[in-house]
Amino acid sequence: MNNQLINILKQKSQEGTKQLAVLIDPDSIANIQSLEVTVALCNNASVDLILVGGSLITNDFWDTCIDIIKANTKIPVLLFPGNVMQTHDKADAILFLSMISGRNPDLLIGKHVLAAPGLKKSCIEVIPTGYMIVDGGNITSVMYMSNTTPIPSDKNNIAICTAMAGEMLGLQSIYMDAGSGAKKPISAEMLAEVKANIKSPLFVGGGIRTVEQAIVTCKAGADVVVVGNAIEKDPSLIAKLANAIHSCNASKTSA
Repeated sequence: MNNQLINILKQKSQEGTKQLAVLIDPDSIANIQSLEVTVALCNNASVDLILVGGSLITNDFWDTCIDIIKANTKIPVLLFPGNVMQTHDKADAILFLSMISGRNPDLLIGKHVLAAPGLKKSCIEVIPTGYMIVDGGNITSVMYMSNTTPIPSDKNNIAICTAMAGEMLGLQSIYMDAGSGAKKPISAEMLAEVKANIKSPLFVGGGIRTVEQAIVTCKAGADVVVVGNAIEKDPSLIAKLANAIHSCNASKTSA
């Protein structure tokens, strides 16, 4: 196992360089051609990361999906697993998610015990990640499937303390998620306060549907903005979001 990607994430976080991650859910792929088009759009837009995962994988497309992505891009592919079956040797890394916002022991450590032997034998880089679900205004798949209560959207102190505790436990990145299809993204105020209290790279996803929301999320403190559901509905957003997020880096450099 190596630490190449987490070191890159940490370096970019320290530099203040913002990144776009496109989340691909194999269950939402219509066909191979549509997946190839999505990957080509990611290449053309210089997307920084591709995440692959979902709460349910019911179409037997998991392995094929990752094979196709890896065959058509040099963008790092990170697994965003919904269960212990969502692994693949060709992926560059896996976000080893511990749901620190909930109290379900299976998602804190139980499932990880089952996955650990296989990951140990693989060449996948394992990135221990504190996963935090924040209320996005409706019940999302991840909330239902995880059987956990999300952090209330107005309880910034709970989010801060949860992220700090995850970092103190040795988790190397923090992922704050309002969930796929959330009515609203995580507030800028909550993100800013969490980011001010941790040093780990911060992934933020859920409810981000517009360029404006992505920019607000970046400026609030997200190191990696993750967008999935909105891109499924409008693939042209990939280029728009990438340009907006990367322009934030350009304006910072010129300043």
